[in-house]
Amino acid sequence: MRNEIEFEVHGKYALFTDPLTKIGGEKLSYNVPTYEALKGITESIYWKPTLTFIIDDLRIMKSISMESKGVRPIQYHGGNTLANYTYLRDVRYQVRAHFEFNASRPELYHDYNEGKHFSILHRALNAGGRRDIFLGARECQGYVEPCKFGEGAGAYDNQEEYHLGTMVHGINYPSDIEKDEMQVRLWNPVMKNGIISFQRPEECRNVRKIRDMKRKEFDETNMTSVDDLFEQLK
Repeated sequence: MRNEIEFEVHGKYALFTDPLTKIGGEKLSYNVPTYEALKGITESIYWKPTLTFIIDDLRIMKSISMESKGVRPIQYHGGNTLANYTYLRDVRYQVRAHFEFNASRPELYHDYNEGKHFSILHRALNAGGRRDIFLGARECQGYVEPCKFGEGAGAYDNQEEYHLGTMVHGINYPSDIEKDEMQVRLWNPVMKNGIISFQRPEECRNVRKIRDMKRKEFDETNMTSVDDLFEQLK
C-alpha cells in the first residue's frame, strides 16, 4: 500500500496510564499501549491536518514487565507530595498503520497527494521522526526506526490469547467526528499470538462524551506555503 507504514518503537520506560488510577494522584500503566498513544507516536513521525492515521496492528516484542517509582509531581500551589507511579520497563513494539485523507477537512483537498505524503512519511521515519517520541508520558523517551512487521521473535508469539480487559481505545476530537465535542472510546482488546489488531475508531460502540469542544479551522491565514512566505518577506 502506498499509504502504509511499519515501524518499531522502543524505550527504557513507558507509562500508558489507566485513568482509573489517577484519581488519588497515583499512576499505573496499562499492560500495552492504547490506540491513541500509538496514533500520537505515529503523528510525531509525521503529521498534517490533511491526514488521519489509522493504527492497524501492534506486536509485543518483549515480555510485559513493570517497575514502581516514587516521584514528586509538580505542585503548582505549593506542597511536597510523594506519589507512586508504576511504569512498563524495557518496552519494544512493532506497529503497522496507514493514513487516509481527512474527509472532515474538505478545505484541504488541494493537499490530497498520496505519493507526496507517503514519501515524506518514510523519510521522516528514517530520520527518527520529526518530533520527540514519548511513550505515554513526557519522562518516557522513545525511539522509532523502520522494520518489517512480523520479523524477529516476539515474547508472546506462542500464546494463543491474552485478554486485556476494558481499556481506553482513544479520543474522538471535533475534527474527527464533525461534532463540537470531545469523546472517549472504550474497548476490550485480545492479544493473539503476540499481536493486537485494533478496531477502527468508528467501530467502537462504547463511546462517552467528555466535554464540549470547538474544532480548529484551517484557512489561508494558517496554511501559508513556504514559497508564499518567502514572497511576503521580500
